[in-house]
Amino acid sequence: MAVIGMSEIHPFNDRRELDAALASAVSERLQVAVASRGKAYLVVSGGSTPANLFTLLARTTIDWDRVVVLLADERWVAGDDKDRNERLVRETLLTQNASDAEFVSLIPASGEDDNDITSVLATLAPLPEFDVVLLGMGEDAHTASLFPCAAELAAGMTTHDDALITRPLSAPYTRVSLSKNRLLNTRHGMLHIVGEKKRSVLESALYSGEEMQYPISAFVGQSGFDCWWAP
Repeated sequence: MAVIGMSEIHPFNDRRELDAALASAVSERLQVAVASRGKAYLVVSGGSTPANLFTLLARTTIDWDRVVVLLADERWVAGDDKDRNERLVRETLLTQNASDAEFVSLIPASGEDDNDITSVLATLAPLPEFDVVLLGMGEDAHTASLFPCAAELAAGMTTHDDALITRPLSAPYTRVSLSKNRLLNTRHGMLHIVGEKKRSVLESALYSGEEMQYPISAFVGQSGFDCWWAP
């Protein structure tokens, strides 16, 4: 384990080892939160990287009926669309023991107006400080839907609103993303990445600190999100 700024880097030999250790660490932190305040709030990310982690996490024996789960970002597509992050969460995480968890969707039930952030902000407003925020990272150093190519990135890094609409040029779909400030409002921040290329990108972000070029740099180093990595 290495320490850079206030972030700890946890390297593992392979993805299976990484996922098992991270599932254990997340579940332990959630159970501590349940014991201390009666509920735990878990923010997760979509994409292919966390699928196996979610399956392992769903098997852990904690008080899932007292856990609230939501996404760091969502693609503004129909609820049954294969590219919807919510679909991945429901099929892998909200199963087995974790089927008792409460899920908070970022997309309004109608799902029609992808320019209206009002209902999203209303959904997020009652939520307290998160207990665990589990982020991923793309090879362009984006995290959540805070993309370096998006015109909305500056707003995402500075707004005090909980969320915003983003329209990345390098990825499909209009999206809703939690803002930097809201994602940092957590007791524990974790970054889950795999592959040598992503590690190289992360190291560049750590030493650069340029948030507009490397959005992930807002969450590592001094911000204190720990990085869990395997080849």
